[in-house]
Amino acid sequence: MNQYVKRTQRDYPLSFKLAVVEQVEKGEMTYRQAQDRYGIQGRSTVLKWLRKFGQLDWLSPSPAKMYGVN
Repeated sequence: MNQYVKRTQRDYPLSFKLAVVEQVEKGEMTYRQAQDRYGIQGRSTVLKWLRKFGQLDWLSPSPAKMYGVN
């Protein structure tokens, strides 16, 4: 009897990641709003994308920058 474990991790195309990063960096939405809007599962997934692909300094963001507070 074979039992399969459902894989919950999703693979997102690079173009999608870059589009999300651009929207967050432009201030159109926070990273949490992006997670909700696009159904991104991992809590830190968008933050990882921001650190890897973003133009801003996301390695040590201030709380205001992270949560979209001006």
